[in-house]
Amino acid sequence: MSEAEKTPTLAAVRNWWNTYQLGKSDINASNTEEDEEESAGRRQLPTDLSQTLRTRQLLIDFDGGRPILSLRAPLDLVNFPSTSRWPIECEVISDIIHHIEWDPPEPEPFYQHTGHESIPTPAGEGTGKVVYCIDQASKRPYFTCSHVGGSRGPISSATSFENQTDVTLEFESRFESGNLQQAVQVSVYDYELTLRTDMYTTKHTQWFYFRVRNMKAGVTYRFTIVNLMKSTSLYSHGMRPLLYSERAKEKGVGWQRTGSNIRHYRNRSRNTNHDDSDTIAFYSLTWTLQFPYDSDTCYLAHCYPYTYSHLQRHLQRISSNSAVASYCTLRVLCHSLAGNAVYVLTISSRGGGRVEERTKKAVVVTARVHPGETNASWMMEGFLDFLLGDSEDAQLLRDTFVFKVVPMLNPDGVIVGNYRCSLAGRDLNRNYKTSLRDSFPCVWHTRNMVERLMAETDVALYCDFHGHNRKHNTFMYGCNNRSDASLKLHERIFPLMMSKNASNKFSFKSCKFRVQKSKEGTGRIAMWRLGIKNSYTMEVTFGGSTLGDRRGTHFTTRDLKSLGFYFCDTLLDYCDPDPTKTTYCLRELAGVLTKKVRGTLGKDFATNCKFSLSELETSTSGSNSSDSDGLPAHLLKQPQTVPTEQTPVKKKKKCLSRKERNSLRPERVTDNTQPKDLQSSIKDIESKLPREDTVKEVVQERPVGQHRKKGQANVLIRKAVIPPPTAHPVEVSQVTLWHDCKPVKDDGKINFINSNQQHHRCTRHPFPSYKVYRALPPSLTAPYRFPSTIYMKMVPDIVPKRLLSSFSSDTFNAHIFRDRNSLRVSEGFFVPEESSTSHRYIAKTKQQNEKQEEDSSVSLLRRKPLGDLPPDIPQRESESERNVCVPALRGSDLRGKRLIKKTLEEKRHPRVLSPSDV
Repeated sequence: MSEAEKTPTLAAVRNWWNTYQLGKSDINASNTEEDEEESAGRRQLPTDLSQTLRTRQLLIDFDGGRPILSLRAPLDLVNFPSTSRWPIECEVISDIIHHIEWDPPEPEPFYQHTGHESIPTPAGEGTGKVVYCIDQASKRPYFTCSHVGGSRGPISSATSFENQTDVTLEFESRFESGNLQQAVQVSVYDYELTLRTDMYTTKHTQWFYFRVRNMKAGVTYRFTIVNLMKSTSLYSHGMRPLLYSERAKEKGVGWQRTGSNIRHYRNRSRNTNHDDSDTIAFYSLTWTLQFPYDSDTCYLAHCYPYTYSHLQRHLQRISSNSAVASYCTLRVLCHSLAGNAVYVLTISSRGGGRVEERTKKAVVVTARVHPGETNASWMMEGFLDFLLGDSEDAQLLRDTFVFKVVPMLNPDGVIVGNYRCSLAGRDLNRNYKTSLRDSFPCVWHTRNMVERLMAETDVALYCDFHGHNRKHNTFMYGCNNRSDASLKLHERIFPLMMSKNASNKFSFKSCKFRVQKSKEGTGRIAMWRLGIKNSYTMEVTFGGSTLGDRRGTHFTTRDLKSLGFYFCDTLLDYCDPDPTKTTYCLRELAGVLTKKVRGTLGKDFATNCKFSLSELETSTSGSNSSDSDGLPAHLLKQPQTVPTEQTPVKKKKKCLSRKERNSLRPERVTDNTQPKDLQSSIKDIESKLPREDTVKEVVQERPVGQHRKKGQANVLIRKAVIPPPTAHPVEVSQVTLWHDCKPVKDDGKINFINSNQQHHRCTRHPFPSYKVYRALPPSLTAPYRFPSTIYMKMVPDIVPKRLLSSFSSDTFNAHIFRDRNSLRVSEGFFVPEESSTSHRYIAKTKQQNEKQEEDSSVSLLRRKPLGDLPPDIPQRESESERNVCVPALRGSDLRGKRLIKKTLEEKRHPRVLSPSDV
């Protein structure tokens, strides 16, 4: 805008402000009628200013009597496209599928198992007729791009017309949220169904939703899903599948429970398509049903479907309501991998001024991070309907809090019919701590929104709505506030209040409050780590209730919505200024926990006994998605462009034959090697070692991606340090000794050490370089002396430079001693970092070190038979030399661990050092 255009605009605003101030000074604030006139005048001000400036983009709000100008949001800031974006390989039919909402007049009961439900005979390979098959899940290994409406090409037929008869059912699942990969006709009315795994994964088969046509009324059909992956299911506890009929829709009837002879069992199939080739058992679900009408169009589903298009229609109704728009703002939080919008609603009363808005606490509610948990979306819809309603309780909530609501966190997974993962092939509810914004945009932006919100105001509560497939009722998972004693048990108050408001649907006994390491990436724990004390996951069953007057009945969509109502009602109780309800709940919680502790620890439980509340609870046994953690599929499936040290791949240990091991060690010296050749090779190595009074720093130099095979390093050392046959058994080589952490030249005398003296600690050297000394550690230097009956033979550390360059600096801590016939290596501490040495062996050694470090009364020396040495150390001693003295593990390595192990040898008399001397 030019200066000429700015001047009349500023002048118009200034004149308008002066007029407003003049009119305000003439009004008597004590008169009620004049207050009403002032309010009417305020409402007229925006109209007057709009007419003066000839624009409708300016909005006027008042903060303490002072007007605040702001710009009106663009009308097309949030749009609702008619068609969603699908992965480019997905074929999508053009049929528009819409279901009516309907609730049965009476609650639908659970299926009563008789114990005589039969298991159908499985169709083997080559038997049965494939009547429906799609392969879109295996066309690409990872997500590449998306397109509106899916594949650009023509829709191919997934039905095999060659196998069609007049009684063959017609299947279809290539619509929004549909899931069915294959249907095989085993007999005339018997079908085996295979579900599609989550796209770009080989796991998570639970959600099913497909269409059936060409049925006969009054005929009993059997359906058997053969590739479920969960060992337990609510179908074993009375849950029944859902059926929707287009013919029944004309009579106002929607989704209803159906099925008999329901059985969930383990079948004989195995899944071996995983990258690690592990075999995973499959489970089957079988049931029978009769369709109500001939030649009808019916749908079968795991739970009441709630699609992305359904959410868009609901949000469009909200945004088009002018009354709701005054306290609800709809925006796009981000876009998913496929480019679908992730919506966020900000709900709060306005007009109180910016200062008052900042004093309001915030509440964050999210849902549908797992796309197959459609019951969470129905609960979210009930929550929004109550919060955006015109009731007094809803108004009070909007006046008290600022609500941030994300109704669908995983729109891509919902669209394609996944059960648990996004198009990244990963569980989003394990990636709230991720830094990969482009791979997990939905949860990354949600966490970022919460962090920015916490910088502005306090967040009173966070809750993520979920569905549960293995438990009935509704319950919550929370986080124990163990750090703050004043907040003890406070995280349990909200769930307890919820159980009182929805006593026939919500079970407080099923609530858990453990913080497990495997669940650190969930929204519940991630938000709790940010500082939100009341951070929950609310789980609603796929089945029904076992409580009160609803015992043994399924949940309907009305029941699921009512849980959203109860959530709002409980929020009012929890934030009531009157602390009576909170105090009552704390007393009840203390009594319940005391009773539970006494039942667990016994009748003699003391009131001052210390215990952890988490020890009284089992784990939050939700779905195990540990195999869906890690990088997204498109990064894992890319060619390796980084060194293997940075992306280690766990491989199974493979046993090699002796020939294979020898082929990997072509330079190994065999037993029939001539002594002259051996001596010459040792002289060449010794000539390259540093002089006695020098210290050489060796920097690690190793080709990228090169790994040393297990045992290869020890073999090379054995080759390098075999002494020449002319060495005298009691001769002491010239070595560089330690004194006060400095190398000191030896005078050639035999040095002894007193086992009771305190050890010196060596200077720590930074990674990746280390120093190699032709010396002994400070624990074996003068003036400390051994008892006169013990002597020690010392030789230089003869280690090839090419071998040292392959060792890691902070793990190389081996001290080598030799005599004419034998070699001793400090086992347990010579562990090259890049070798394939068993991690179990390393961990075991470290535990032994720590245990011996804590026991200060243990003697420095212990008697160890030679036969107990590792098998890769050659044993060439005579029978008189079968026992050696091995010092206990003391000292210090580069990481600060007190780790030193020396190998000593007795004199020719074996009784010089007896076990009683240790």
